[in-house]
Amino acid sequence: MRNILKLPLVALSLALTAGSAVASDDDDRSASPGDAWMTVAQITQKLTTEGYDVRQVKAEGDAYEVYAIDKDGKRVESHVDPMTGDLLNSDSDD
Repeated sequence: MRNILKLPLVALSLALTAGSAVASDDDDRSASPGDAWMTVAQITQKLTTEGYDVRQVKAEGDAYEVYAIDKDGKRVESHVDPMTGDLLNSDSDD
């Protein structure tokens, strides 16, 4: 009878341990800016060099979110790769 009770407890323990490992992987991906991330000043400088008038840069999840004016005078909201400074997507107001 005791062996029958041990099996569900072992299974539950393994399931909880596996769930913790998955959760920590997600936390690492969306962690706040780390040493490998470019600084806000570096992102601003890179985009300014590319012709953007950067208004705001903030860390959001696993990227930076940037609000800027492009060289054509359009407002741009974009996510930026935190390690390269490359635009990932962009929404602009026409």
